[in-house]
Amino acid sequence: MAIYDTGVPEQLMTGMRLARAAIARGELVVIPTDTVYGVAADAFSPAAVQRLLDAKGRDRTAPPPVLVPSATTLDALADPIPDEVRALVAEFWPGGLTVILRARAMLDWDLGETRGTVALRMPSDPVALELLAETGPLAVSSANLTGQPAALTAADAEAMLGDGVSVYLEAGRAGERYPGAEAHAGSTIVDATNLEHPDGRLRIVRHGVIPDAEIVRVVGEDRCA
Repeated sequence: MAIYDTGVPEQLMTGMRLARAAIARGELVVIPTDTVYGVAADAFSPAAVQRLLDAKGRDRTAPPPVLVPSATTLDALADPIPDEVRALVAEFWPGGLTVILRARAMLDWDLGETRGTVALRMPSDPVALELLAETGPLAVSSANLTGQPAALTAADAEAMLGDGVSVYLEAGRAGERYPGAEAHAGSTIVDATNLEHPDGRLRIVRHGVIPDAEIVRVVGEDRCA
């Protein structure tokens, strides 16, 4: 278990190589994102996802979101995808917006008690995107113990998660892309599952780095709860 400074080319190469190998073994990796640091696991390994929940002190009623390498991954993981969601993704991905959709029924994964949904986000951090491009979708939750402050550096995460994580990737203080928002707010989370109905509305589940007014601007007041 070690912290690798991704701003140093040699440490970046070593850290990324070890992170890929750890994910392949079903282990945990701490990665930077554009909001807070996250602890990541292979989304398609139930044992790895359970290890993530255990590390954070969570149970299966709090399933982790899934980070994806590109917007095109959306169609592989969720169905249906309402037009309003495609507009939100075009506006805010990569970035601090998480969208809850219906998960494709044939997917072979177990994220916990999701009730058939999945929370998806494409981060903008280049280190996270590089890792995602090589590993595929990762289950990622904030890299802190439940109830503790969000980790804004890899060292913050290491102080809470310790040797429960195999590799820590450091990329400076998180949240600097959103200077007008509290970094610990994390991504804005919206539930779009009701938009599949003609009179359904999108619901903002967590107020985060994307202001509510920006969500309403893209979706329209008549489609927001």
